[in-house]
Amino acid sequence: MEFLFDYGLFLAKAITVVIAFAIIMALIVSAKMKGGGADAGANIEIKKLNEKLDDVKETFQEAILDKDALKQLRKSEKEAEKKAAKAAKKQKTNETEEKKRLFVLDFDGDIKASAVEQMRQEISAVLSVATEKDEVLLRLESGGGMVHSYGLASSQLQRIKNKSIPLTVCIDKVAASGGYMMACVADKIVAAPFAIIGSIGVVAQLPNFHKLLKKHDVDYEILTAGDYKRTLTMFGENTDKGRAKFKEEIEDTHVLFKDFVKTNREVVDIEQVATGEVWFGARAVERKLVDIIDTS
Repeated sequence: MEFLFDYGLFLAKAITVVIAFAIIMALIVSAKMKGGGADAGANIEIKKLNEKLDDVKETFQEAILDKDALKQLRKSEKEAEKKAAKAAKKQKTNETEEKKRLFVLDFDGDIKASAVEQMRQEISAVLSVATEKDEVLLRLESGGGMVHSYGLASSQLQRIKNKSIPLTVCIDKVAASGGYMMACVADKIVAAPFAIIGSIGVVAQLPNFHKLLKKHDVDYEILTAGDYKRTLTMFGENTDKGRAKFKEEIEDTHVLFKDFVKTNREVVDIEQVATGEVWFGARAVERKLVDIIDTS
């Protein structure tokens, strides 16, 4: 009997220790999660693209040139570097001459413009060191999405303009709707020949299951305070008044979109391009939606 009592006491102590350990671990995990805000664990990776291209060039040279030719090439490159450095030193004035830098960012947009947080951090990092002599190039790809999300993304690009730093947007594949809302902020827009550009319009769609619910004797009630708190619904019976108000809201959003594009690209005939249509890059140049046909 005494053995069972001692065993039970030991078991209770062991369980208590395990539970205490589990609670401590749970608290640690919870603290880490609470401390992990939008910027927690954020990682901005910086690559020098010119060095990367030089490495690629050297790899090709080593593959196609024989040993003697490669040796002669490297010798001439070193001589050229020395000559350039000497010339630069000779021309240098008392003023510190800063070399122009090109900062390249990428934005791959989904319907919610989820990449805006990463882009915000990247722009903050660039603005901490960039000057008016530098330039920012954004390689943009997006078919658009939510108005408020892409409005925020456009505002992030406006921060670059506010610092008087030249901004170029390059569209290799698509910048439509919200994507073009971002692109039009730039000082210069570059597009590939078959990149899809435009879609300056607004669309909203939702299914309605009211007839199906009614067929099966299912009532759906929605209570609101305010005539237009809910205009259209998926389950209730929609009214002409609600549809008219919803249409009015879409039209107003379209007006704001057109005004935004017109403000940022005064050269466009906004009524001609704000039809919701899209154009390939070559046609977009004709409509002044982009400036140059090229790729990133």
